[in-house]
Order: sequence, then C-alpha cells, then structure tokens
Amino acid sequence: MKSGYNTNLASEFYMLSMLHRLGADATLTLGNKKSVDIAVVRGAGNSVTIDVKGLAGNTSWPVDNIKKAKKGHFVVFVCFNGKIAEPLTIPEVWVVPSSQVEKYTYHSPNGKRQVVPRSTLRSKAAKYKNAWHLIA
Repeated sequence: MKSGYNTNLASEFYMLSMLHRLGADATLTLGNKKSVDIAVVRGAGNSVTIDVKGLAGNTSWPVDNIKKAKKGHFVVFVCFNGKIAEPLTIPEVWVVPSSQVEKYTYHSPNGKRQVVPRSTLRSKAAKYKNAWHLIA
C-alpha cells in the first residue's frame, strides 16, 4: 500500500472492526473531505464521533485539517509502524479526546504544518494508548 488514501481506509476499517468487536454500534461515514470518519451511537441521545488518522510509517500525523475541539469528538491515531503490508501486524492506537489533541501538536516555525509526532504520543500520551473505553 503506497497511497495515503489506502492507509486511511485501512485505519478507518481497522477502527470500525475493533469497535464492533467491542460491541459498539459504529458506522463509517462516507465522503472525501470530512472530519468525522466514524459515528458511534451509545444509546438514545448519546453518540460520539471519531476522526481517524492513519500512518503507514512511524513519524507524524498531519492534523492541519482539525478545526477545533468538540465535545464527544475523538481523534484516533493509528500507526502501522512501517509494516502496513504485513497482515499480522497489529497497529498502535491512541484514542484522544479532540480537546486534548492540541497539547500533543507540533507547529512548524513557518506556521504551515501542524503534526502530532508518534514519539510525542508514545512519551506523553500513555493514558490514551488503546483507550477503547473512552468510545465503546
């Protein structure tokens, strides 16, 4: 898989599969330019949304398109650690409330790039690693 689009699809379907395995009522949203990839209905009037960020390698996720934090919205970072083409690889996953993403975001000096480095999540966001309970 060389296309970033395929990486994102693989990440979204991985998330959807995991949520269903955990008993969640989760639905993939469709569209090319969207900030909600998955909607999860927890019960009547209780739902959350998810923006899935996929990474085939092991550097950083671009987060330029994240507008602002929303209650009940999560950004899930999925990292295949350079082994996306290996079917037995289980990706690393961080389930981060959208209100917390900014504290892990690196802003380039010229202001043109915003990324969340994998190294930052590994060192500073351990409580969000595999935090499926925040969603399901």
